[in-house]
Amino acid sequence: MERHLLKRRIDAAAGRIPADMVIENCKIVDVYNSTIIEGKSIAITDGYIVGIGDYHGKVAIDAEGCYAAPGFIDGHIHIESSYVTPEEIGRLLVPHGTTTIIADPHEIVNVCGLKGLNYMLEASKGTKLDIRYMLPSCVPATPFENAGAVLDAEKMKEPLKDARILGLGEFMNYTGVVKAEDDVLDKLLIAVNEGKIIDGHSPSLAGNALNAYVSCRIHTDHECSTVEEMLDRLSRGVYILLREGSACHNLRTLLKGVTPANSRRCLLCSDDRQPETIFRLGHLDNHLRICVEEGISPIIAIQMASLNAAECYGLMDRGAIAPGLRADIVLLDNLHDFQVHRVFIKGEEAAREGKYLPEIQRCDISAVRGRFNVNNFSIDKLRLKSHSKKVHVIDLLPGDVVTAKGTAEITLNEEGVFNRQPEQDIVKIAVVERHKGTGNVGLGLLRGYGIKSGAVAVSVAHDSHNIITVGTNDEDMFLAVENLAKQGGGIILVKNGEVINSMPMVVGGIMSDRSGEWVSEKLAQIHKDAYVKLGINKGVEPVMTLCFMSLPVIPEIKLTDKGLFDVAQHAFIPIEA
Repeated sequence: MERHLLKRRIDAAAGRIPADMVIENCKIVDVYNSTIIEGKSIAITDGYIVGIGDYHGKVAIDAEGCYAAPGFIDGHIHIESSYVTPEEIGRLLVPHGTTTIIADPHEIVNVCGLKGLNYMLEASKGTKLDIRYMLPSCVPATPFENAGAVLDAEKMKEPLKDARILGLGEFMNYTGVVKAEDDVLDKLLIAVNEGKIIDGHSPSLAGNALNAYVSCRIHTDHECSTVEEMLDRLSRGVYILLREGSACHNLRTLLKGVTPANSRRCLLCSDDRQPETIFRLGHLDNHLRICVEEGISPIIAIQMASLNAAECYGLMDRGAIAPGLRADIVLLDNLHDFQVHRVFIKGEEAAREGKYLPEIQRCDISAVRGRFNVNNFSIDKLRLKSHSKKVHVIDLLPGDVVTAKGTAEITLNEEGVFNRQPEQDIVKIAVVERHKGTGNVGLGLLRGYGIKSGAVAVSVAHDSHNIITVGTNDEDMFLAVENLAKQGGGIILVKNGEVINSMPMVVGGIMSDRSGEWVSEKLAQIHKDAYVKLGINKGVEPVMTLCFMSLPVIPEIKLTDKGLFDVAQHAFIPIEA
């Protein structure tokens, strides 16, 4: 900071000169003392709060009795999972009071490598939302699939020096940490020696294995699904991110373990948040409503959405309404439904009554457009052969990304090829490698999806984002894959040899360059066609369900381009049971 700017702030704070702006007639949420300050104004100069008290400003804003809370901070989110770009996610989230997000660009980096990271950093300049990043730690996520890039320890050194990158993203390879594998240690040491934070990801880990994981300075975890898991990690000094996303809903469960004693180690996060969810429910304002419904004090809830996240991630210039901090301020109607009226980011009004105010500056996407290299793919590669009628199947669990390892008796033709029987609700699932032109096609069987005709294909497939297709016949599955690659990725539905609906996602095959409204409407149309025209089970989310079928770090059984993978055994298994 330059000397004259520092002097100007001090003079404004002391009342010797008027502040740039004063917010009057508000009830200030004091997250330090867990109280409400009434009858005082907030003075702002050069985008920073200089005082709370009796002030005059060049501009006076009447808050009309609203509560003034610190801007909300999402502690962990994947922008790509919203299917929109950083500029667009800012337009969607800011009107809900979110002023900062901690984003892990794990998805785009798995597709495009550091070009993907650089794109995200550049695109973030086009929004008022302050987007801070964590450097993806597991690219590829595991050695059991082909991704579009490899980010080893050596390649991590330079990005970790960037001030916009706060640390190392969720370390999903918890097994590698516990086993102290050499390449894992190399990555951890770079972050530790740079003094950077390391995010965790350790579902179901316990006992000495959890101790080993946390001992390398794992700082957070957002994968707790039970209060017991949460308390276990809190006792080891880990910050817990209470997740409420479009796919995973852990907030209400975990809030039962939040107390005044441990709440300061708890943060709010969404992990993923699709436009439809944002339009229908909001963002962290929705999390706050849930907190209050579950009996959490409104001020403690706001602490979890602001101060706790700022402290956890070392953002010491925000998280509260106090002198010296950024003027990231949200004006709320009340502390029950958290209706957001106005949002200020660094002293500038960024949203009013649900409308994002700044002009959006779109970033060039040419460096990350498309990214499809599907070679040596033919319809014959979709033929699933088995030496036995008794086979392993991937069993869907309603409303969950976790799957069960099941078995079934199937029908084979005279050549030993799977012959679908509609009454079984078992269909073929394939993962087609799309990054390196390997020609790999992993084949498996999926139960519970319910598709009765046609095929679905998606190129959003965590975490390596190969192509996943599910269908009732090889011809429609083949056509879906072929057309998906031609349109630059996204989602496609096929029936009787014709494309019946599609959503191109040209940014790395995982994000749309269109508006959130367009994405939400298009997804709604695709869901309707998936249920009505393809007959997919109404209790299954037809797109997002497929997106997680290739994630070999989530139990029990998944499918990658290399084959059927048993997560518990940490090994590939044959189709035969």
